[in-house]
Amino acid sequence: MRVKKQKRHRKIVRFYTACYGFRQPYKVLCDVTFVHHLVTNRITPADKALSNILGAPVTLFTTKCAVAELKMHGPSLGPSHSESLEAANSLVTARCDHEDTMSADDCIMDVIGKNNSEHFFVATQQADLRKRILKIPGVPVVYALRTALLLEAPSDTQRQFVKTSEEQRLHMTDLEYKMLEKTVRGTKNMFDVGSGDQFLEVPAVEKRRATRKELGVKDEVLFKRKKAKGPNPLSCKPKKTSKGPDSGKERNNEDASVRSRKKRKRSRKGKNPVKADG
Repeated sequence: MRVKKQKRHRKIVRFYTACYGFRQPYKVLCDVTFVHHLVTNRITPADKALSNILGAPVTLFTTKCAVAELKMHGPSLGPSHSESLEAANSLVTARCDHEDTMSADDCIMDVIGKNNSEHFFVATQQADLRKRILKIPGVPVVYALRTALLLEAPSDTQRQFVKTSEEQRLHMTDLEYKMLEKTVRGTKNMFDVGSGDQFLEVPAVEKRRATRKELGVKDEVLFKRKKAKGPNPLSCKPKKTSKGPDSGKERNNEDASVRSRKKRKRSRKGKNPVKADG
């Protein structure tokens, strides 16, 4: 169960960081009821407990109006009043610029504003204040349940705001549309001027071509097409016959047959007959 809760908290924190630009260390604006709950249930140190559920270092804030309300109505909280007041005074005071002290709820709503420009996480135990805060885009809420700290899931209003803003980014604004229209108009005028110059130059070019044709001057140099030549004689050599061991015998037999066909003529001139002695 604890693992599922951590996964759910990480998913909620990623939603606010991706869609509303929350950055570390996270700022947590604490209500006096939340501070009193931490002191009563001994959830200390508070910054470490909050950093565990948000997964990053945190800085705890409160307002001077909230501290003043705790001083005024503190005795009704019981014996832990002094500890709660001391814990509230140890937190960083967020700037509220209220000359007259107002209620802690109204002061926190005023510090958050319409879009939570300071990117505060609001920690409170009041259900009514949590409902009011969740109607404002980009304000995550933290509350405690006994000794466990929980992060409120984003409301439908906050999710719808993100969806609408993404759709608006896909379309051009009026200023972007006017700039694009001005650029297109300037480009069109530039092309119109260039095409007009070309149309003015066309008759002059045609006139020069007609004059050159009458004089017999060719506009372009004409090259003769090369005729195809015969094949390379070196590439047409007959294939060499392979010489085997019987090639010599065949040649000798051919020479012998040629010699046998030829008749040898003998010359008898210059030869004396030999006489036999009686």
